[in-house]
Amino acid sequence: MTQAASDDTSVTEADESAVHGGRPTRPLVRGLAVLLAFAGTVAFSVVLARLTLEPSAASEALTHSNLRPGDSIREYIGQPAFLDTVGQLGGNVLLGVPFGVLLPVLLPKARGLLRVAAVTALVMILVEVAQGTLITGRAFDIDDVILNTTGALLGCLLLGRRPVRAGVSCGSP
Repeated sequence: MTQAASDDTSVTEADESAVHGGRPTRPLVRGLAVLLAFAGTVAFSVVLARLTLEPSAASEALTHSNLRPGDSIREYIGQPAFLDTVGQLGGNVLLGVPFGVLLPVLLPKARGLLRVAAVTALVMILVEVAQGTLITGRAFDIDDVILNTTGALLGCLLLGRRPVRAGVSCGSP
């Protein structure tokens, strides 16, 4: 091995050690983090499906699709029932938080705010399309995608940076 190749390797190891508190990431810790993230993703998927993909025949006459960003949000804010507004807007934001925390663990290439936002938006668009086309009493709402993606970004910023010691975080790959 040449001196230049040796220098490149030592710089990489030094960079990795500096990022992870002076010691390289342990494969067992990373494996455990991925396993926990996978279990969390499965649990989250079940909750997401129950909340968004169950038919609601009672509300069929009340549903309408929203393709204009901000329309549903303004409608919720204009409601006199404050708790309903908080439930609708806050609930949609909270649904996105697990994406911001779990995506960087399960898909290291999805690390970073832009990537988390893009993957979350894509998944939520697919959920909304399924709601609007396949589920009775549900409709496509672009504001749900916006609020879910906002939640993912918050999860990434607030919680997703904590597992840095395990070698996974919301930060850049």
